[in-house]
Amino acid sequence: MTIDAPSKTRRLEIFYFDAGGGHRNAMTALSRLIEKTHPEWTVVPVDLQKLLEPIDPVHRLTQKITGSLQKILLPVAPRLPIAPIQAQDIYNNALKRGATRGLGAILPILQGFIRRFSAEIERLLVERWRAEPRPDLVISVIPNFNRVMHRALQTADPSIPYLTVITDMVDVPPHFWMEDQAQYIVCGTPKATDQARATGFYRETDIFEVSGMILKEQFYLPPAPHALTLSDLGLAENRPTAMIMFGGNGARRATMTILDQLEKSPLGIQSIVMCGKNAALKKALKGRPNCCAVGFVQTVPDYLRLADFLIGKPGPGSVSEAVHLGRPVIVEGSASTMPQERPNLDWIRDNGVGLVVRSFRKEIAGAAERMLADLPRFQANIAQNLPENRAVFEVVEIIGKILDETAHQKRAV
Repeated sequence: MTIDAPSKTRRLEIFYFDAGGGHRNAMTALSRLIEKTHPEWTVVPVDLQKLLEPIDPVHRLTQKITGSLQKILLPVAPRLPIAPIQAQDIYNNALKRGATRGLGAILPILQGFIRRFSAEIERLLVERWRAEPRPDLVISVIPNFNRVMHRALQTADPSIPYLTVITDMVDVPPHFWMEDQAQYIVCGTPKATDQARATGFYRETDIFEVSGMILKEQFYLPPAPHALTLSDLGLAENRPTAMIMFGGNGARRATMTILDQLEKSPLGIQSIVMCGKNAALKKALKGRPNCCAVGFVQTVPDYLRLADFLIGKPGPGSVSEAVHLGRPVIVEGSASTMPQERPNLDWIRDNGVGLVVRSFRKEIAGAAERMLADLPRFQANIAQNLPENRAVFEVVEIIGKILDETAHQKRAV
């Protein structure tokens, strides 16, 4: 007897972009879990930056410049790849260089761009959502654009529900994650939930609190039978080990500073450096003693389990990944910390799951020594102060409830 595969009865569009890695990671984790648990749903990831390329001023300007360069170089270098860039590329390159000081100024510029081009953005989205097939639910895992996206959806088809899944630990008002509009919203911390209630924007039944930030499925899998070891990485099994990670783009300047300072510690701390897509950083670390440089991999948990603690930026994703595996964190809180990540410093302090230093260059060696001396207390705080993070599973359940509620409302009309 052959069992037919379930028909695709629901279409979900998940909007994300690639500024940093957290938004794509959330989209990917949700998409893969939905594909496993609800094969009757169709998931359509939508890169909003790609959709907005026709009105992206950075893309339009560099497209003109690269087009001119191609014509000039064609006779001598016909195969030389010269491509226009997007606005998010500027942000990601700054992260890769560790040049985050002043990046906070990008936020008002971006919000100004959204206001300036809101009519064009809305037109592109309305055209998409008026075409067939229409989505049964629009999910946003990005900030800043939720107001214009919701307005466009209301114009195209007000019967389609809109869900924002906040991928930061808290909101950074105004007009970052939370907007005055009728929609559903998912918050990953009690503070974000309190913020949503305090705005007065949302009905209580439209606010959902989950147990943390969305993590990839790899963080829920048990270690492999023949798990990776420190010896496999060329490191000693009996020495304290730090993981250094600055997201998928790496951060050469900060990483080198941390390694130089850790070498001064009498504790002999060795390091696993997750370089991500930063090939230049990985190359620069080749052959460095007591250091294993790792490129972009999908198996971060395997490496993180080998470390005693994490050193990196206070991003909601990397911090949540570390504490989920019981590893406390050391992060820097300074003028270079981006506005949306500054509340994470308080979250780390309040829950006692790590240390916040003002300068990696001046304080990381001492902080690492304090971390190792008090490691059992930090590990106990993680176990006692934080709930088990099941956020990705909880969000999929919430999506199911919204779809069922919407279908019920349509049948009642």
